[in-house]
Amino acid sequence: MDNNSLVRQILAIQQDPNLTEAEKARKRQQVMSSRWKPEITQADDPEDDEASKQETSGNQEKEAGKGQQGILEESLKCAMCMDLAARPITAPCQHNFCLGCFNRWVSQGKRTCPTCRAPFPAKFAANPRINTALASVIRSAKLGIAAPAAKRAIARPCDEERPDEAFRTDRAVRSGRANASSGRIMVTVPGDHFGPIPPEADPRGLGIRVGEWWKDRLDCRQWGAHFPHVAGIAGQSSVGSQSVVLSGGYEDDLDEGEWFLYTGSGGRDLSGNKRVSKTQSFDQKFENMNKALLISCQKGLPVRVVRSHKEKRSAYAPPEEQPVRYDGIYRIVKCWRKPGAQNFLMCRYLFVRADNAAAPWSSEEAGDQAWNEDIPEAAVKEINAAKGTVYQIAKDAWWAWNAGDQAWGWSRDPPASQKGMPGSSSQQDPAKQLRKQASGHEKALRNFACLLCSNVLQDPVSTPCGHHFCKSCLDNKFAGMGEVMEGKSSRTMRVRKVVKPCPGCKADLADFVKGASINRDMAAIIERLQAAMRACQAEQSQDAPGSQPESATQAQADAEANADVAAEAEADAEAEADAEAAEEQEAQADGSAGGPDELDQAEQVDSPEALPGAAVAEASGSGHSSQGPELTALCQEFGEFDQVLIASLMEDQGGDAIEVRHYLKRMRQTDGAGNQDRKRARCAA
Repeated sequence: MDNNSLVRQILAIQQDPNLTEAEKARKRQQVMSSRWKPEITQADDPEDDEASKQETSGNQEKEAGKGQQGILEESLKCAMCMDLAARPITAPCQHNFCLGCFNRWVSQGKRTCPTCRAPFPAKFAANPRINTALASVIRSAKLGIAAPAAKRAIARPCDEERPDEAFRTDRAVRSGRANASSGRIMVTVPGDHFGPIPPEADPRGLGIRVGEWWKDRLDCRQWGAHFPHVAGIAGQSSVGSQSVVLSGGYEDDLDEGEWFLYTGSGGRDLSGNKRVSKTQSFDQKFENMNKALLISCQKGLPVRVVRSHKEKRSAYAPPEEQPVRYDGIYRIVKCWRKPGAQNFLMCRYLFVRADNAAAPWSSEEAGDQAWNEDIPEAAVKEINAAKGTVYQIAKDAWWAWNAGDQAWGWSRDPPASQKGMPGSSSQQDPAKQLRKQASGHEKALRNFACLLCSNVLQDPVSTPCGHHFCKSCLDNKFAGMGEVMEGKSSRTMRVRKVVKPCPGCKADLADFVKGASINRDMAAIIERLQAAMRACQAEQSQDAPGSQPESATQAQADAEANADVAAEAEADAEAEADAEAAEEQEAQADGSAGGPDELDQAEQVDSPEALPGAAVAEASGSGHSSQGPELTALCQEFGEFDQVLIASLMEDQGGDAIEVRHYLKRMRQTDGAGNQDRKRARCAA
C-alpha cells in the first residue's frame, strides 16, 4: 500500500460523520498496521452477521451480570498492570497496587508512586500490608458471578419414568429415605396455598382427592396436603392457616367426623431438649399459629384437614393400614378460650366440614350441603364457659356455599401467595432478586467500617499498617497532640517525637498523620455501593405495597387480639394495685399501733408547724400535688427519721412511695442492728 492511498483512506475515515472518535482511532490503527479490510455486510455473509449478533448479545448479558465486579473494576485497577488488583495493597498516598507488581517495582530501585510520584516510606516499602477490606470485597464480588457453562446434551431419565420412592426389598433394615428423591415436593403449589390441591398442580393430573392416604407425614408433605412434617398447624399469623392435623396431641380434642373441636398449640414447657410434653404449664393465647387459626375463622378461609391413625379416641381416625389420610376442606365457624382438663386456658376451635366430595366414612355420594348455622351441643357448653371474646365466622366468608352451582367454592379471589413456587429461582422472583442484590451490597459495605466509629467510612484513610478510618475520626483521635515533646530541662537540642499509636495495632502513625490524604478509590467504591443499595431498596419499596394488601378483616382481627392482651394486662395491673394497697394499709396499721412516743411524733407530723419548710411544702401540696398524702403517711410511719430526709427521698425517687418505704425499712433495720451491737459492747464492758 503506497502513501497516497494510505492518506486517502485516513482522510476518508476522518471525514466520515457516522463514526465516533473511538471508532475513527481504531480504523486508523487498522489502516496504519496494513490490516484494514472492508466491512462485510449482511448480504455478503449472513452467517458471520448472525455470529456477530450472538457475540454482541453474549457481551450484553455479560455486562448485565457484572454487578459489583463492574463497580470494582472501574475503581480498583492496579496503577502498574492496569488490571483488577490481586492481593491489593494501599500506599500512604492512597493509591492501590497488586502486591506482586509493587514488589517488582520496589526491587527495581523505584521508591516513588507511579501515579503521584510521592515517595514510599522505607518501612512500608520493606513490609507492605495487604488491604484485607478490599480483598474481601473483590472476593465476594467474584464469587457472586457464575461463569457461563458450556451447553452439553445430557441424557436424563424422564420424570414420568422415575419412581416416586426408592425400591426397598424385604430384607432391608432401613426405610430407604436416604436418597435424592426423598422429600421432594411433587405438587406445584406454594407452601401457603389455601384450599384444595387442584389437578393442574398435580403431575398426575388428578389433584389431591378426599380419602387419599400416605404411609407417613413426609409423604403427606410431598403431596401438599400438610407441609409441616412435625407441627400440627400450618399457617402464618398475618395471613391465616392452610391445614391442620388431628393426631391425638391434646386430650381436650373431640372428633365427630363432620365437625370436631380442635385445641390450639402452646401452653407447654418445651425448654431444654424436650420436643413434646403432655403437661400444660401456662395459658394458651391467640398468637403465632393460634392467631393464624383465628384469622381463618374470621375470614372464613378453607382449611385442609388430615387425620392420623395416632388419634386413638376418635372413631373417624384412619386405620393403621392407612396411617395418614386427607379428609377434605373444613371451615372454622367459632373459636374461644376456656379452661382445659388441666385448668389452664386453652384456645378452642369448632371445625365444620365444607367439601364438595363425600367424606371417607360417609355412604353418601354427594358432599356437604350448606351450613345451617347449627352449633353442636358440646360446643355450646364450652362457649357458655368461655373466658373472654368468642369469635365467629364472617357473614361474607371467603369459602362459601354457592347456591347457583350448589357447591362449595371461593366467593372472592383466594389470598395471594407470599412464597414462591417450589423450585423457583431468584431469576424468576424479581422481589427476591432485589433483596439478594441489596443484601450483597450491604454485606460489601460492612467490610468498609471505621475502627473508631464502627460506621461506613466517610472520607476513608488507609494507614500503612493496613487499617481504615474516617478522616475526621482519625483527626479527632490525635487532636491536641503536638508533633514533638517539650523538654523538661533547659537543654533544647534533643527533640523527641510524639508517638501517635494506631487504634488498631499500636503502630506509630506520627509521620503518616501529617499529610494523610483521602483514599479516593475506596471512597468511590463506597459511594457506588451505597447508590446501588438505595436503588434496590427503592425498587423493593415500590413493589412492596401492592404485593401484600392488608384487608379490613385482618385489621379487625389484630385489633381484637390486641384488645384481649390489653384487657389481660389491665387485670394484672389492678391485681397488683390491690396487693400494694393491702400492704400499705397493713404498714399504716403497724405504725398506728406504736407506743406513746410514736403517737406524739405522729401528732407533731400532722401539724404544719412540726414540718420543716421543704417537707411542709410537699405535704401541703405546694410541690407535687400527688405526693402530699403519701409523704404524710410516710412521716407518720417512720417518725424516727427526719421529715426533710423523707421529702428528699421522695423527690429523688420521683414520687415513688413504695420505693421510699423500702429504703426507710432498710434504714430502720440497719439502725436496730447497730443499737444491739452497741448494747452488747456496753454489757461486755
